[in-house]
Amino acid sequence: MALALIYVAVCGAALVFAAGRRVAPLDPWEKAGAGLGLVALAAMAVQFVTSGRFETVSGRLGIDKIMAFHKVAAGWILLAVLLHPLLYVLPTFVDDAALGRERLAAYLTLPHYRSGVAALVAIALLVPVSALRDRLPWRYEVWRASHIVLAAIAVAGGLHHALTAGRFSAAGAVHWLWWLAAAAVVAVVTTLYGWRWLKLHIRPWRLEQVTKRADRMWELDIRPNPGNPPWPYRAGQFVWMTEGRRRFPLFDHPFSIADSPIRPGLSLIIKEAGDFTSTVGGLPPGTPMGIDGPYGEFTLEAHDAGAVLLIAGGVGIAPIMGLLRDMVARRDPRPVRLAYAAGRPENFACIDEIEAAKASIDLQVLLISEEGAAGWPGAVGLLDRNRLDTLLAGLERRSTVAFICGPGRMVTAVSDTLLDLGLPMANVVYERFDYGGGAASRQDRRRTMEYLGVGAGLAAAVLAFVALA
Repeated sequence: MALALIYVAVCGAALVFAAGRRVAPLDPWEKAGAGLGLVALAAMAVQFVTSGRFETVSGRLGIDKIMAFHKVAAGWILLAVLLHPLLYVLPTFVDDAALGRERLAAYLTLPHYRSGVAALVAIALLVPVSALRDRLPWRYEVWRASHIVLAAIAVAGGLHHALTAGRFSAAGAVHWLWWLAAAAVVAVVTTLYGWRWLKLHIRPWRLEQVTKRADRMWELDIRPNPGNPPWPYRAGQFVWMTEGRRRFPLFDHPFSIADSPIRPGLSLIIKEAGDFTSTVGGLPPGTPMGIDGPYGEFTLEAHDAGAVLLIAGGVGIAPIMGLLRDMVARRDPRPVRLAYAAGRPENFACIDEIEAAKASIDLQVLLISEEGAAGWPGAVGLLDRNRLDTLLAGLERRSTVAFICGPGRMVTAVSDTLLDLGLPMANVVYERFDYGGGAASRQDRRRTMEYLGVGAGLAAAVLAFVALA
């Protein structure tokens, strides 16, 4: 709630300053168009911060919530930018349709408005390209570079348009607000791609060894170079990792930490699933590694748990192993239940270590494979309601916290089932690195409604601006 209020205040600041400026008389629809432009430009600048790479923001909410908000906010920014010129010409169009079309054509073609048109086109490309990321035949790095370039064009074009063509931005507090926003965006980009690039090189890590854990699944043991400052993290968090000569933020990828902070260094469990991950198994020991982090709230410390339910699907075992290893290292007295699902028996990782953990903590384990095989001792099928209910037997469900990591559909189904079985929504924790959409859980839908409420707050601010300006 605090961050939501801060967001509305920051994005609505231009409206507050603009309300006190005297400009040529405007029709209410034109005022609405101006207000939407002011809010959209501020929100575009804020998008650089809500990218999940700033611990002050993402550390409090988690990467899953931050990126979901990033997507929803992009939607209302696109809507506001599209409505901005249309509302300006609407009164003219109502009086004279031909003249309204002529005025709109002037806004879109005259050199004076060219930077605004560039911003509009960039946003109109950026949002659908982001939504279709998983369907585009582009390498991840190409998509990411296009995202950065289009975002920069949108913000730079929007700021230039506001300063040179905006009625409320020509002078006064609004004018200087846009210069402040420009400086803030430059500072964010410099931090992301300048300072962090420098840290990847002046504080490198090294690859100690690579161990095969399952079919096409590898564990990387990464150690800090001698002389690196202390690097505290919490079990379950994630880092952005890159290697060798590719140590630049554009080329890094997010991976969960599969380790306990009690041990020096960290380990990452990575499955071959793309251009970058297909090469990790062949990395030689001694390879320089770039580590940026830690990030995320997928941690025991962030949640008050009387009992812990760990649920992993496939490579989602990575952060789950981090939590389990940390609880074993600290000999956590709380009851722990672990459900680990995979497609085939050869896809399971760290089985021996999971079994050995039973000697150190109160741990019960359910291994379930979608496909059976000769000699497979675990269950066969899906992690359904009955199996989850059995796993929760003997636990106080109101005080049990579930940590889920796995494929999107599995996370959605398990999350909703746990709510049906009596766990409070605040006690069902998951984070995903797949932002392409897909099935939404009840928790996702609630978050979306909350985020749309933030957008409604901005719309109300625009209406107040129309009434007062």
